[in-house]
Amino acid sequence: MKPIIFFKTILIAILFGGVLTMVSCKDELPGAMDTSDKFTVLKSIKIVNAGPNGNEVVIGTVNEDTKTVTFPRLDTLTDFSKLRFEAELSEGATLDQETYTVPFSEGESERTIVIKVVNSPRYREYYVRIRLKVPVYGADFEKGTIYDFTNNPIGNPIYPAHTFTAMTRGSAFDGEHVLVVSRSTMGTHLLKVSDLKNYDTTPIPLNMTGVSMGTFPVNMGALVNGHIYVANLSGNTAASPMRVYHWTNPAEPPQMIVDLNVGTVANAGVRHGDHFSVSLDDSGNGYMFFGDNAGTKVLRLKVENYTTVSDPFVFNMPVSGAGSWTTYNRIGNSSEYIFTGHDAPVTLVTESGSVIFQMSRTAIPIRSSDARVIYFNGERYLIVTTAARTGSEATNFAVYDITKGASVSEALATLNSTPNVKPVFEHSLMGPVNTSPSSNTGWAIKKDSQGNDESLLLFSAASDAGFVFFEFPKKVLEDE
Repeated sequence: MKPIIFFKTILIAILFGGVLTMVSCKDELPGAMDTSDKFTVLKSIKIVNAGPNGNEVVIGTVNEDTKTVTFPRLDTLTDFSKLRFEAELSEGATLDQETYTVPFSEGESERTIVIKVVNSPRYREYYVRIRLKVPVYGADFEKGTIYDFTNNPIGNPIYPAHTFTAMTRGSAFDGEHVLVVSRSTMGTHLLKVSDLKNYDTTPIPLNMTGVSMGTFPVNMGALVNGHIYVANLSGNTAASPMRVYHWTNPAEPPQMIVDLNVGTVANAGVRHGDHFSVSLDDSGNGYMFFGDNAGTKVLRLKVENYTTVSDPFVFNMPVSGAGSWTTYNRIGNSSEYIFTGHDAPVTLVTESGSVIFQMSRTAIPIRSSDARVIYFNGERYLIVTTAARTGSEATNFAVYDITKGASVSEALATLNSTPNVKPVFEHSLMGPVNTSPSSNTGWAIKKDSQGNDESLLLFSAASDAGFVFFEFPKKVLEDE
């Protein structure tokens, strides 16, 4: 302890000596500078050379609390290399520069610069937000409404049909209804989206007269232009045929439009209906796709006028080892499709399985399932629901912006090469580990009275996790 006591003694002596010196020299030093009048307040500000001719005046809004300035959006033809401000300042104060350069990179519509109000020796900094008057596109993912019926505690309790373990695997969505395909005591039924928005879950049962056979009589479903489809889970025998049922009125018995002994179709694979995809145009023409349980074959059925099904055609999975829950979704009215599965990367393919572009297994989560490409208000999105196949994954819904690129192939290549890809929107269904991870997605677009895109509805569901849907308004140019 002695060294510490010694040091303190010396320190006290030095401090005491310093005080005496300061007192004795007081009359010999000048007094403290009086700078009380050197204020640096920005009272008002305007840009005086905006617009294509450099003669437009734009008035800014000053927030003294946050030291920020916001201007209305500026014409893109403004000369941003020498933006000139005029400001009302504290007496004697000036801006630190006569003009300011605001460099915009390609694709940017907003920049923030720092200006200084100087009244020597004082200065104060303000952050000035400069925005371009450019069209805005796509959906506003910051202003959506969520209608949640999953394990996620932010919404309602999980929808009851999903609480029967592995009994409710299929779901579909068309903006008007949610289809719940269930082997539980609740049965297969519809829910009105307008009711669900008011948290009314009154089911609309499907008439199941004649629905029978298969490993499971019902397993997956689809909604297309007001038409309801439900597929069973088939074996490969006459005693366990592949069947697809069709309704336009849920109260009436369905029409069985597929009754196929898959064992009679050469090289068709084994067990179909773990997942199934229906891609039809506005006239009801297109295809149904069934991946087999072994993840090696795809069985394609031709559809005409919604109910005439023919021409079974088999091709190899576009990706080896894709797993049992594969999907094959058409992109708009094009000849291109998005293929994926619970263990397959997102792949752009043709209707017969030829690969156009395949993403890597690590670009986005490999469990991304039921991938779809959507066009809305001038932007293009990829949506997926991940499958919680093992304990290391969760069930999440994600939206990726794939607008960049002249084609979907270019867009996916851009996404694939982007490091640390982040979705523009994501939401957790908080699904449990599931050995039957038949994850589902869906979407619909609301139009205004002029036929323009108004809002985007997106849907996600998974076995034992429940379902959720979202409504996002289109982006609107805001001028604060």
